[in-house]
Order: sequence, then structure tokens, then C-alpha cells
Amino acid sequence: MARLTLSVAVGDYDRTRPLIDGTVRIDGVDPIVMMLSPEEIFFRAFRDAPFDICELSLSSFAVKTAAGDCPYVGVPAFLSRAFRHTSIYVAKDRIARPQDLKGRRIGVAEYQLTANVWARALLTDHGVLPSDVIWVRGGLEEPGRLEKVAVALPPAVRLESAPEGMTLSRLLADSGIDGVISPRAPSAFENDPNVGWLFDNPVAAAKDYYKRTRIFPIMHLVGVRRELAERHPWLPAAALKAFTAAKAAALRHLGDTAATKATLPFVEEQLRDARQLMGTDFWSYGLAANRHVLDAFLGHHHDQGLSSRLLRAEELFHASTHETVKV
Repeated sequence: MARLTLSVAVGDYDRTRPLIDGTVRIDGVDPIVMMLSPEEIFFRAFRDAPFDICELSLSSFAVKTAAGDCPYVGVPAFLSRAFRHTSIYVAKDRIARPQDLKGRRIGVAEYQLTANVWARALLTDHGVLPSDVIWVRGGLEEPGRLEKVAVALPPAVRLESAPEGMTLSRLLADSGIDGVISPRAPSAFENDPNVGWLFDNPVAAAKDYYKRTRIFPIMHLVGVRRELAERHPWLPAAALKAFTAAKAAALRHLGDTAATKATLPFVEEQLRDARQLMGTDFWSYGLAANRHVLDAFLGHHHDQGLSSRLLRAEELFHASTHETVKV
């Protein structure tokens, strides 16, 4: 059987690099690999679906799946995960605790971003509901950003556009808004001594959150173009196998600390701490190992008015990826 020549668009991570350099191959595929930023991949994927296999935003994917018009089927390889306690930036002169955000104005680049869904879930845990805040949408550092997928929010959720020509970072520095939720740090965080994290010790807060919930938030999954998966139903499982092997190779590489592979001190200590807190498979792929994380996300996603119906975790992924072979 001739190999399929397919485009593969992913971020440049240690867990994707074995696929990028060809150390790990997708069975039956000759890949044309593109290393792009998540913003570019998601924008293009949900506009025109030009990629055969690509990294996808979990939130955007859930919006489209609930609506029944998603051009991709999911593969439970979670290329990006992050605790979002470091994603809430506030003006520290007037915001000292989560409850201080009630009635305030919070900037978001897109209301439906996955990081923002998880961050709003954290605020809800502290009694701050989405309807308690005025949301201001705009570009973090470039004005004029819009939602990449259409969302119809509940009437109680107030969403405004940033003033023309203004960025969220500038609004935060100028007191036009009281906070920003963003997976990327606004420049005001680096340049303005009055801008800081909502959680003063976000690492400690995230560890406490994990101990209570066992949730390591999922940000991105892998998608296979639906039309392609229908013609080649073996492809989603082959993709999962390859992305899983690539992640395993990355972890072996990271764990070889005779000569540290990451340009960062204390890698060996941080790896040991992560395993002590979260187990050896702390960055797990697959439906079964992540059902509780996905169920929590999908519940928050629906409660926040982003998915038109409450999705089940199984609906996100091609049936061939629900289970994997064990030897």
C-alpha cells in the first residue's frame, strides 16, 4: 500500500519533535510537517481546515463538535496541558483576591479560549461566576482580534469589545481594565510593577488544586480531518500511536540528566517533584486516563455557555482511539 502524503501542523515541542525530525513515524504516512504557532494553526484549521492532521484548541473543538459542524475528528493526544493559575493577571493595587474581581472588567483575547475556560473555572471555585464580571475582548498586544469560532453566550454574560486601536495589555497598564486572562503573559506584566498574578504563589495554588481534583488541565488535542478519517479509518489510531511514542521518547530524553537536555537549571529535581505529585505518567494521553479531566472541562464549557449541549468525552474522539492495544 502506498503511503499517504499528509500535512501535519503542530507546535515545536519536545513531545512532537520526534515526529518532526522523523525519529517517530505515523504508520502509512509520509508527513509534510509544518511547525506553526498554536494561534496560526487554530485560526486556519477552524476557518478552512487546510491541514490533514493538526493540533487543535480543545475549547474551539468542543464548540464545533457540539454544533455538529467540526471539520476534524479528535485524537486523545494532548499536546498542551497547563495549570492556569499563572494565566490570571490583575492590577494589584485594587485586586488582592479572586472575590475582588466581582463587578470588574477582565480582558480576554477570545472568550472561548481553552485557557480562559479553565481560568474561569478557577474563579468559579472562589465564588466568582462569569456573570459577575464584565468581559472585554481584544488583542493582547495587537488590536482587533476576534473570536475564531462563533459563540452565542447566555444573556447574563456581558462581553464588550476593547476600544478601537487599544490592546488588552495597554488597557491593563492604563487602568482601563482590572485584569487579563491569557495563556501568554501581557507585556504589562513585565513592564508595570503594579501588574501581577492574581494568585501570589501560583505554583503552590496549582499543586493544591491538583491534590484536591487530580486534574492536570488539557489545552490542546490532535485532530484528523473528518473526510480523511472516513476514507482511511485506520488513520486516527495510527496518529495516536505515533504521538504517544513521540511523547515517550521526549520523556526518556528529558530524564537523561547526565547532560541536561533542557536549557534550564533544576530539571532533574523538577521532574522528580512532578512524578512524586502526579505519578510517572503525569502527561497522560488516551481517553480512559483523562476522562475525569475531560468531564470537568466539558461541564465548565457548557456551564459557561460555550457548548450548545453537554458533550460526553467519547464524542470528542474517533471510535478507534477509545482504547489502545496492551501487550
